[in-house]
Amino acid sequence: MKPKAVILILLVLIAVALAVMTLKPMRGPMTAHLGTMPHNFELIDQAGNRISLSDMKGSVVFINFWATWCSSCIDELPSIERMFRSFSGNPSLRVVTILYKDDLNRALNFMKQNGLTFPVYLNPDQSATRIFAITGIPETFIIDKNGLLRNKVIGPAEWDSPRALGIFQSLLNEQ
Repeated sequence: MKPKAVILILLVLIAVALAVMTLKPMRGPMTAHLGTMPHNFELIDQAGNRISLSDMKGSVVFINFWATWCSSCIDELPSIERMFRSFSGNPSLRVVTILYKDDLNRALNFMKQNGLTFPVYLNPDQSATRIFAITGIPETFIIDKNGLLRNKVIGPAEWDSPRALGIFQSLLNEQ
């Protein structure tokens, strides 16, 4: 084999190795796992106010990723609303719904038409998506008062069922 061909093959292999290392998805130490504290991330509400996960420490945090184009999400939203209203007097439960690859105005119009009042946030840099390693929607994560990820639910759930409400109350009662 000619020396130029060997050099060319080595350069191609190095380029491929560098591409693979820089393009692989962000997993590993940044990814939240059950029983660990997720890395901090920032969200923006509909008024443009910024809030971070660390701002919610000391509260039970319900994080749900959803979109108006997702039929399973739409099916789940009424139960989130009922759960939100059940705990509306308790500032220690934070309901955080994150709009995923959707238009905020479309989502706000949908919410208004359907009587949904829970908070909706944007995560423009998609850091929360990477931290929770979202594979699809809806996906929901529950964080306890100490900031530990306690539960992950892939797909829709009945968040106002007696069992779910009991889990939230149990987490709220923990010291």
